[in-house]
Amino acid sequence: MNIDLLKRLCETPGIPGREERVRELIMKESEGLFDEMRVDAMGSLICRRAPRGGGGSDAPTRVLLMCHMDQIGFYVRHIDEKGFVRVQPAGGFDTRNLFARKVRVCTRENGDLLGVMNPGGRPIHIATEEDKKKIPDIKEFVIDLGLPGEEVKEKVTIGDMVVLDATLEEMGGKLVSQCLDNRLACWVGIEAIRALENSGDSHPCEVYVDFTVQEEVGLRGARTSAYAVEPDIAIGVDTTLSCDTPGVPDDESVSKQGEGVVIGVMDGSMIGDHTLVEELESVASSREIPTQRSILPRGGQDGGAAQMGRSGCRAGALLVGLRNIHTVTEIADRTDVAAYRDLIASWIPTVE
Repeated sequence: MNIDLLKRLCETPGIPGREERVRELIMKESEGLFDEMRVDAMGSLICRRAPRGGGGSDAPTRVLLMCHMDQIGFYVRHIDEKGFVRVQPAGGFDTRNLFARKVRVCTRENGDLLGVMNPGGRPIHIATEEDKKKIPDIKEFVIDLGLPGEEVKEKVTIGDMVVLDATLEEMGGKLVSQCLDNRLACWVGIEAIRALENSGDSHPCEVYVDFTVQEEVGLRGARTSAYAVEPDIAIGVDTTLSCDTPGVPDDESVSKQGEGVVIGVMDGSMIGDHTLVEELESVASSREIPTQRSILPRGGQDGGAAQMGRSGCRAGALLVGLRNIHTVTEIADRTDVAAYRDLIASWIPTVE
């Protein structure tokens, strides 16, 4: 398993609207896997792989795999006279997970600056009991860069990107990192095609892997790039909840770690094509790849946007369950990740 690539993907900053660093890394890693790569007006990276092996139709089935590049993060919105930075979120945060976090403020001309994020207010030694019970709003959090106010204003600009700062680590049979949602899918978008290339398997379909922008703020890049590709089949390649942890009822766990790649049946953005769900399960069964089905009551993924592009298409979702999603300690199971990669690489040659 190419953990080095996943580590680099997870540790490269790229919030909605500022995915350029991630895109550059993906382009370098994808050399030789695709016949064409182009960047659309919004910034999505659309990679095309022509049919392989001959004997295909003059109008081959067009398959679109959609892997969003953006992570949840912030934009700088204000710098006060003392140099404390306030931010605007780009994506959904649970503020209970934001206390005492290291962050990186990614400036245009002064590199990435290390900072610490905390809510304003009294520290614990002088806090009232009411203070201790309060869950602050995002607007109450400030970033301390350890610099004088004038220097902060010289180095930092309104609109600079801010990300939480954490590394990818291996823990037992798990992988732990920030933004496995959705750099894990970006990794799969590369590694599944690499596995397909190395296997030498032919595939009569035309394959597009679309590394999309701005998914976390409304599936925006998926809408425009899917409209351009006009796929016959689109799959949102993403992550989902794995709440197989204490405190969550079993019927609300969505998925369970160690039980395989997740085939999404329904979420807040899409009802998957039931024949596509069955086709994916059939391929998985024939290759002894573990799978599980899931329904996510709220939230969505890029397949939902592609499903309604132009005249519509058959759509589905392939996912990996994460514990602690949308935090700096997202956890994935290595066997689920391997199943994720293997199912995509095995399914593509079967699409006619």
